[in-house]
Amino acid sequence: MSESQAQGAPARTALVLYGSETGNAQEVAEELGALAERLHFVTHVAEMNSVKAELLKSFTFTVFVVSTTGQGEIPANARSFWRSLLLKKLPPTFLSGVNYVSFGLGDSSYPKFNWAARKLHKRLLQLGANEIYPRGEANAQHPEGLEGTFIPWITDFRSHLLDKYPLPEGLYPIPDDVQLPPKWVLRLQEEATASETPTMQTSVSEQIAAFAEYPGLTRLDHDVRPIPDALTATLVENRRVTPRTHWQDVRQISLTVPDAVTYAPGDMVCITPKNFDEDVQALIDMMGWGEMADKLVSLAPGEKLQAAGELHAPPIPGLEKYAKLTLRALLMDYIDIRAIPRRSFFSAIAHYTSNEMHKERLLEFTNPEYLDEFWDYTSRPRRSILEVLHEFHSVKIPWQHVTSVFPVFRGRQFSIASGGELKRTSDGGAKFELLIAIVKYQTVIKRIREGVCTRYLSVLRPGSTLQVQLQRGGLSSSVNQLVGPTVLIGPGTGVAPLRSMLWEKAAFVKAYREEHPDARPPIGPTILLYGGRNRAADFFFETEWQELSDLIDLQVFTAFSRDQRQKIYVQDIIRRNFGLFFRLLHDMNGSVYICGSSGRMPQAVREALIEAFEHGGQADGPQLARRGAEEYLISMEKSGRYKQETW
Repeated sequence: MSESQAQGAPARTALVLYGSETGNAQEVAEELGALAERLHFVTHVAEMNSVKAELLKSFTFTVFVVSTTGQGEIPANARSFWRSLLLKKLPPTFLSGVNYVSFGLGDSSYPKFNWAARKLHKRLLQLGANEIYPRGEANAQHPEGLEGTFIPWITDFRSHLLDKYPLPEGLYPIPDDVQLPPKWVLRLQEEATASETPTMQTSVSEQIAAFAEYPGLTRLDHDVRPIPDALTATLVENRRVTPRTHWQDVRQISLTVPDAVTYAPGDMVCITPKNFDEDVQALIDMMGWGEMADKLVSLAPGEKLQAAGELHAPPIPGLEKYAKLTLRALLMDYIDIRAIPRRSFFSAIAHYTSNEMHKERLLEFTNPEYLDEFWDYTSRPRRSILEVLHEFHSVKIPWQHVTSVFPVFRGRQFSIASGGELKRTSDGGAKFELLIAIVKYQTVIKRIREGVCTRYLSVLRPGSTLQVQLQRGGLSSSVNQLVGPTVLIGPGTGVAPLRSMLWEKAAFVKAYREEHPDARPPIGPTILLYGGRNRAADFFFETEWQELSDLIDLQVFTAFSRDQRQKIYVQDIIRRNFGLFFRLLHDMNGSVYICGSSGRMPQAVREALIEAFEHGGQADGPQLARRGAEEYLISMEKSGRYKQETW
């Protein structure tokens, strides 16, 4: 956004900025942008990093939507904006005249719940900005998810905007049943058709030919999407590591890239899923897009964007580089047709039906008064967009509006399980090993639910190519922490990043012994606390723990909840060994890393560790009262010795 454009903005303007790691904050920002448009604000929605802080006062008000990532950190696409606010030279009047409101997305199972939004809010006030409405905070642990908090908040926020910025006489809010013009539309490429030109670039054809030894590979198996900052990875292993009789299908997936990419324990691979042919064809048939499905299309700004003289960032980064894009390819590679729909989706599709009963029902789902019905229909049964369109069969969406109506795929993050000597291939490339639970379950509507990304990964065969993004995780540790005393707590697939850390420790010991064959490696003791249901079914990497114990000072404790009448969990192991955990974490200043499912587990572990600090000291040694134990754990967090990565 240029300074001249901001200065020349009309008097009634709104800026909605987001910092998003997985796409949730961006979706919330888009919904807030639509709200502002309906109240006749000329509205811009953008990543925080794309805007200079000096321009904020050019707008009537600014909305900040930010999620919290890692250990209370700002998302990557908002980090440079955040750093610009931290400059010491900024005066306390730097943002004087800026009106703002903020909304945070977080998870209360993390100690630093909504930390990013709170930090941003505090800094904006320090620089003289004026908060025009109380900050909202969404909680992923809410029974109704993020929207359980967001919907009541945005409803009240709308009323506040109308009071604070009343519309001129004779001008009224744009009703929900009136469609806002799409910002981006699909257009037919008249100069060529898919049947007249090659469907792949030469480089892609060569890539596919390189895997000719794997017969029968399909479009699903070869990812040719130009995803920004992605690595082209080859799948070399997709092995189930739980018995066929076990309720959960867990896979060990190995990916390789030809370059010697470096990564550290706690880093993640981000994988963007694809749709299945049969699902895409079902949507094409329902919408009547058959004649258009295989013609070449391109994404273009809508009339409103063109008239504004400023192009917003397109909804799909890198799409302009896609070779020979057809509507079918767009649907398969980018559009999340199996997502659980948000309220904004129902509002959008209500404009594309002539069936008054269907339209009335769709609009009811957007009404805050019918929140329970909305949740009963969508979130609780996990009903997908494809299923909604099947039930509201009168809805016929123009193919030109696909990117304005449907959500696009967001990458899913998976912790890397490999480390040390497991990170390299024999020819000098990099290897990523992942431990992934295939999401498959049943809800009240009795149909099998499947995770969009894990369903995609579950069918990939050796030789498949994927576009993956390497991302820094929240468990990064210093060299001193890596070789120092460590407690690793990882039930189930949460053990993946901890395995990476253990192999890094082993690599350090091997390297040290090569240089100092007669000396003891300066590495502290490590405790691995592993939890599962059954030792025989889900004790992942069991044989490796003994191998690693021979290299490093590793002690493994297990808690298998279903192997005995009374259930045992990882927090119970801590309570049985207060003294051990007190010595390692308090007396030896060790670090603790917690990974796995969010919710009750990390909170239960946190409480057990506080009890260990309270009761684990020697009778003649230091004793901590409850408050002192809590303060000690908080001090560990502040110094980076207590880290959590849950999902």
